[in-house]
Amino acid sequence: MKQTQSFLIQRFAQAGIRPRTELGQNFLIDQNLLRVLVEAACLQPDDVVLEVGTGTGSLTALMAPKVAAVVTVEIDPYLFQLAQEQLAQLANVTMLQLDALRSKNRLNPQMLEAVEQHLSQSPQRRLKMVSNLPYHVATPVLTNLLTLDRPPEQMTVTIQKELADRVVAKPGSKDYGALSVWVQSQCRAEILRVLPPDVFWPRPKVDSAFLQITVDPQLRGRLTDREFFHEFIRGIFCHRRKFLRSELAGAFKPRLTKEQIDCLLGQLDIQPSVRAEDLPVETLIRLSEAVRQAIAG
Repeated sequence: MKQTQSFLIQRFAQAGIRPRTELGQNFLIDQNLLRVLVEAACLQPDDVVLEVGTGTGSLTALMAPKVAAVVTVEIDPYLFQLAQEQLAQLANVTMLQLDALRSKNRLNPQMLEAVEQHLSQSPQRRLKMVSNLPYHVATPVLTNLLTLDRPPEQMTVTIQKELADRVVAKPGSKDYGALSVWVQSQCRAEILRVLPPDVFWPRPKVDSAFLQITVDPQLRGRLTDREFFHEFIRGIFCHRRKFLRSELAGAFKPRLTKEQIDCLLGQLDIQPSVRAEDLPVETLIRLSEAVRQAIAG
């Protein structure tokens, strides 16, 4: 199946449906770019692939012959039905008609169970995610996958370029924030390619990008308590441009006194008037651990 613009327009017309912009439905209509995305993922026969946003199933169909299994999720029941017709003959594809998110901070357990079922069939199996991620769920999906004890080893996705810029941003830049720190504390991330609006149907108003995130066990091992670190960085990046001392006082009141905060910053040789957005990931990890230990007593 070639997912061209004319094919999609005809297929949607036959089904009596339209793309739903509120669900972030923008379909990649350049078949060569779909292949580039799949090639970048370096899929292997033992891989289990998670795909969020099945769409019409064109990316799924490209990946299925290369891997052990694909678990693909689509929230739209009409698109789900279209994709079922395209993918019915692929025995290693598990299709789920559901929301990938249980809530903003939690992935759908049915999706995770389906993934785990395929992974458990062989110790050699590895999890990857390859998706044209619907724009409105890209941030929570990427964020929540990294909270798992066994996240995908690699995520190769299409997302808004603005979001990709935030993932790879460096300290001191306008895009550097909680998302940058959360991903970079555990992974290596790279923008592989920038995509203009005209390679999608319907055309989005912004550029998109292929982004690849590779989990690094050594980086991830620095986090003593991932859940606390996640809470910590969300707290201190809550109000951009605020001084770090004020952010810490607000985020951890009443668990830490201002005197304790001053003591911690002094011990780590961090100026209280610095802003969180100016600190490198390594410094934020050390500060988070010091705060965690101080709270624990």
